[in-house]
Amino acid sequence: MYPKTCLLSIYLFACPLFSTPQVETVVGDGTAATIDGPTETARVDNPFGVVRGPDGALWFCEYGGHTVRRITEDGVVETIVGNGTAGYSGDGGPAIQAQLNQPHEIRFGPMNRLYIADKNNHAIRRVDLEKDEIVTIAGNGQAGFSGDGGKPELSIFNKPHSIQFSQNGDLYIADIGNHRLRVIRAKTNRIETIAGNGSRDDTPDGGPFANAPLNGPRTLDFDKNGDLWLALREGNQIYRLNMDRGTIHHIAGTGEKGFTGNGGDPKLAKLAGPKGIAVAPNGDIYFADTESHTIRMIDVSDNKLRVVVGNGENADGPDGPALSCSLARPHGIFIDAEGMLYIGDSENHRIRRMSLND
Repeated sequence: MYPKTCLLSIYLFACPLFSTPQVETVVGDGTAATIDGPTETARVDNPFGVVRGPDGALWFCEYGGHTVRRITEDGVVETIVGNGTAGYSGDGGPAIQAQLNQPHEIRFGPMNRLYIADKNNHAIRRVDLEKDEIVTIAGNGQAGFSGDGGKPELSIFNKPHSIQFSQNGDLYIADIGNHRLRVIRAKTNRIETIAGNGSRDDTPDGGPFANAPLNGPRTLDFDKNGDLWLALREGNQIYRLNMDRGTIHHIAGTGEKGFTGNGGDPKLAKLAGPKGIAVAPNGDIYFADTESHTIRMIDVSDNKLRVVVGNGENADGPDGPALSCSLARPHGIFIDAEGMLYIGDSENHRIRRMSLND
């Protein structure tokens, strides 16, 4: 039985009725290395994209290690793709023997195949895990822009950073160096630009997205309504693309780089190079505000911007209360069905997690 001082009607804010969100390290000890084994002793090298695989494992790509790895459900880290040397080779052969070049993000698509945004190879690659075979499905290793209307394997990209699948299986690609969003249509196997005209000008609010300027489209995710959420890295803003109406809407960020506006209107806040983005099951929008070393969230219930992890300092932890746990240029984030937020704490060479249910 609670003491009188904990009666809800009198001392609501004094009682320990709600727990403080806690952050813990999943893997990594702060040292950059690609070492497999139990999570207690394994090491990682600049983890970026993080995602839950169909096998139940936690998968991630290493920007510094040039690999894709997974953490099995029993807590063992395994390297699955990449031999650890930066390069562009291996198509048609075993994934572990292939060379990647600073992969930025990974997703799972149809038939549980793994897709990789192989940034510095200017390519999108696919791994058939049953066959243990890697192939390039879009891009040719050269930076540029071409191929719209044709087969994706004949297209050319410029540092594709982020990928995500729509509900109908179309693959969307943030072609950041070309300041465009592109899509590979599942039904036709053709590639096209859906947003961006190559310009870095300001993006008009509420207008058609088909030819709208996009200043550094860095990362994307879909919500349950099928709308596409997009973070502009150089633009320091977040937009929502209404896919039914073909319009783009400003949600957060003034466009000026900074770390202000927490607790207020997201549109009036300053963001600092937003990168990873993830839509929570309840519709809240989480993103890695990389240059402020924090994870921030747009609370859709009251349209407020909040910091959920980090204190704005570039440092390493410690694990514990989320707002006291320093991060170092986090890049990828992912929210699983159980409401667990995973963070690629890149320059701390750790993957961290926090329950959104606390």
